[in-house]
This record gives sequence, structure tokens and C-alpha cells, in this order.
Amino acid sequence: MAGYNSSGNSSCDPIFTPHLARLYFVVLIGGLAGVISILFLLVKMNSRSVTTMAVINLVVVHGVFLLTVPFRLTYLIKKTWTFGLPFCKFVSAMLHIHMYLTFLFYVVILVIRYLIFFKRKDKVEFYRKLHAIAASTAMWLSVIVIVVPLVVSQYGSHGDYNEQHCFKFHTELAREYVQVINYMIVAAVIMTAVFLLVFQAFIIVSMVRKLRHSLLSHQEFWAQLKNLFFIGIILICFLPYQFFRIYYLYVVAHSKDCNHNIAFYNEIFLSITAISCYDLLIFVLGGSHWFKQKIIDLWNCLLCR
Repeated sequence: MAGYNSSGNSSCDPIFTPHLARLYFVVLIGGLAGVISILFLLVKMNSRSVTTMAVINLVVVHGVFLLTVPFRLTYLIKKTWTFGLPFCKFVSAMLHIHMYLTFLFYVVILVIRYLIFFKRKDKVEFYRKLHAIAASTAMWLSVIVIVVPLVVSQYGSHGDYNEQHCFKFHTELAREYVQVINYMIVAAVIMTAVFLLVFQAFIIVSMVRKLRHSLLSHQEFWAQLKNLFFIGIILICFLPYQFFRIYYLYVVAHSKDCNHNIAFYNEIFLSITAISCYDLLIFVLGGSHWFKQKIIDLWNCLLCR
């Protein structure tokens, strides 16, 4: 799960453009705004709810990732990494960890919402608040005990790298077992995303057929629209990178020389995954009365035609 990177060959140095710096700056501002805004809502939410705990963990994932963004910005602006190779590996890996953990929590939130829909329950919650804390603690301990040591020991550990040039570890992907693991992850993400999209489309179509003109007066319909919001982020932010990664893995495995363009395009697709940090901000704004009223007005306009 490395980004676009290579060894210390100057011909393989990454292309820096102002666009990447602007994108990460926008991600940092929007992400921080989302984290701060969602905190005000979490105070009022049921702390024993499984969905609430998933959102809280999502906030933590975004928060940790956003702490690494200023270091990326510094490197993009100065074009020289001054924070040491070990921290470079951590910052580089954090973009991938953020993407996959965010995707995981999206799946958890969607599955819980589907259970609520089909079992006709108002919510799914832990028996006690302590159980919710224990579940989150167990998840993060598994990440710290399993994922972090694995990343530290394997990520960028099979080559000689220039400490002044960060995020250049793509030669690690040439190893066969790394390729197999990456292909498996890509396949799992794509298949899960397609399944969620088809399942959500089936639910919404069935609701439209059943409720018709009274659709917008049902709270459950608005909950399903929020589900579409999470699926939309997966389709826009995550899937383009996953599809491109199939081609990228193939090129890395069959090319002995540095492919300057493919490395740069990989970084572009990878940086787009960071836009998912806007999910909390959009989620807050999407739940406002103004947004609902605009949707109702649009629906009524379509029905009048």
C-alpha cells in the first residue's frame, strides 16, 4: 500500500505542482471544520448507539490523518523532506491507513442502518456505554498492535531511500506477495462498494414505489439518503484510486525503469482519497432543515412537470 515512490534516483523525483498543495490545504481546512462541527452534534447523540460509536471513531481517524497533512504541505512547498525517513514512512502510510479505515467505518455505518431498516428498529445500540467504549478500544488496540508494527517493519524497508525525498516507495510493490495482497485489497473494496450501491438502490427504489408522493414525509427516506451520501463518497473518492491501482500495480511489476508519469498520476488519485475528510462537514450541513427543504422543493417541482 505504498504511494507513488521510488529509490533515490533523481530521474524518478516526483513532479510537484501547486495543485497538490492547494488540494491538501483545502482538505486540511474542510477536514478541521468537519471535525469541529460534528463534535457539537455528538454531544447530543446517544453514546450507546453503534452508529454513534462508528462516527466517533471516524472523527478520530480523520483527526489523526489531518495531523499529518501539514507535513505533506511543507514537503510540497519546500520540495525537501526534513523530518527523517521513519516519520516519512508514517506520514506516507497514514494516507492509506486513513482511506481503508474510513472505508471500513462507512461499511459499518451502512450495515447498521440496513439492519435498522429491515428489522424495523429505531436504532441498534450497545447494552451499556462501557460496552461501546470496550468495542472501540479493542478495535484501536488491534490497529496499534497489528497494523502499526506491520507498517513499521515492512513499509519501505527493502530499499535505500534518500531521506530528503519522501513518499517514494513504489519499488516495494514489485515484490510478488505485496502485489497479491494489494490485488486482494483492491478486489475486496471494489466488490464491497458495488454490493452496497446495488443494495442501496434496491432499497430506495422499493421505497419510492411504496410511498410515492408521501415519500419526503417519511424519516426513513431521509436516513436512506444519508446512506447514499456515504456510498457517494466511496464512489467519488475511493473507487477511482482502486481502479487505477490495478493498472499501477501492473506497470510497477513489469517495468524496471521509473515511470515518471504513472507515479505522478498515482499520487493524484491517492490525494483525491483525502477529500473524504469533508464527509463530516457535508453530513452536518446535509442534516440541516434548509437542505431538507431544498430537496422537498426540488421533488415537488419534478412532480409538477
